[in-house]
Amino acid sequence: MTLLYQHLVRGVMDLNVIELEHLTRDYGCGKGIFDLSLNVKQGEVFGFLGPNGAGKTTTIRHLMGFIKAKSGKCMIDGMDCMKDRKAIQRKTGYLSGEISLFDEMTGDEYLSFVEKYRGEDSNKKKRDLIERFELDTSVKIRKMSKGMKQKTGIVAAFMSDPEILILDEPTSGLDPLMQQRFTSLINEEKKRQKTILMSSHIFEEVEKTCDRIGLIRGGRLSEVKNIEELRTQHSHKYTVFLESVEEAKKFAEDFKGEVDGKMVTVRKMQTLEKIFMNYYEEDENE
Repeated sequence: MTLLYQHLVRGVMDLNVIELEHLTRDYGCGKGIFDLSLNVKQGEVFGFLGPNGAGKTTTIRHLMGFIKAKSGKCMIDGMDCMKDRKAIQRKTGYLSGEISLFDEMTGDEYLSFVEKYRGEDSNKKKRDLIERFELDTSVKIRKMSKGMKQKTGIVAAFMSDPEILILDEPTSGLDPLMQQRFTSLINEEKKRQKTILMSSHIFEEVEKTCDRIGLIRGGRLSEVKNIEELRTQHSHKYTVFLESVEEAKKFAEDFKGEVDGKMVTVRKMQTLEKIFMNYYEEDENE
């Protein structure tokens, strides 16, 4: 790989595909989003975490052009999310957190409707996704379970092979096997340099897929961190003294510690779920 090529690749990776600057929508009584600024880079999977009512869905609705901000701005691929919402909606794979489909259509009819709206033929990708998620598209939507509707929404979001995906609680209602298949799908799309913003409550899913996460509380962004940075920040160090250097080396190997003579330092990393629960507790105390 030449130096020029490395610079070109790095330049593409540094592009901000999704941008929010001081985005504010105040519904009163402390509800809404306030002075929200973040970005998602080309080829990045960004996890958007927060308790119910924190502002995740409100933020996503702004990005899709469903709501107009009181102040600030949001852009996708250089386009204004309100002024250029039709173009954004056609090129972005979107999955709503409150999935609502046309009840009298079958799954096939709904997916064909989405294809026509986007003006694209997604047959191969669509077939692959239907097979992956074991979805019976001949069933009328009104007779589908919550999980089947969710799978239909996932197929609709991914089948046109969009470069940008915005997903609000994408695995809600899916069983563990389908959640695992969805995680594999996200990681495959990540390798293909897709840009993904994903709101989720499934911590294992976020840890396995996301490069960075943003924690939102009360409509305000409290943290934006690389996952490993966040876990290191909330880790605990323990120092253990052993009777001999040999025991110390063995202990360090077993517990992935740093050895210094008879002393071993072990860093205990917290799970993302534990870190997030700490934020919940801080909110309750406040």
